[in-house]
Amino acid sequence: MSPPTDAALRALALSLAERMLARRWHLATAESCTGGWIAKVVTDLAGSSGWFEAGLVTYSNQAKTRLLGVSPATLERHGAVSEATVREMVAGALAVTEADVAVAVTGIAGPGGATPGKPAGSVWIGWQRRGAEDGARLYRFEGDREAVRRLTVQMALQGLLASID
Repeated sequence: MSPPTDAALRALALSLAERMLARRWHLATAESCTGGWIAKVVTDLAGSSGWFEAGLVTYSNQAKTRLLGVSPATLERHGAVSEATVREMVAGALAVTEADVAVAVTGIAGPGGATPGKPAGSVWIGWQRRGAEDGARLYRFEGDREAVRRLTVQMALQGLLASID
């Protein structure tokens, strides 16, 4: 899978904007490995204040705990790059905002940071609508740091579109 262009990411954000505005819903993001890139892509659109609630960049474990309520026990037991952590991140984003929908991402963009069983390019993405079951998926992206981050933004936006349909 090749990394998306800026134009492709913008097109996804435009589709998301249309659907969010039609439902009068608001979005929150909880980002680690993307460093706020998802929030950047959606706020590049004029009028995004009508549907974008908040973006939380929680790069450190302490920030994940303090800002999103991720349990230190979860981080100790499963690590920052795990299904359990991303599920707590997305739930935390909904808990600390008034958003209707949230997305969370945590991963290893590389080139360093890999551990046994978690190679560079490993990214967990989680989605949740308020009052609904959450969903999470592990991706294994190929490429350099930029490619992994771009692909993460793309899949996060695609997952949001799927979760609100």
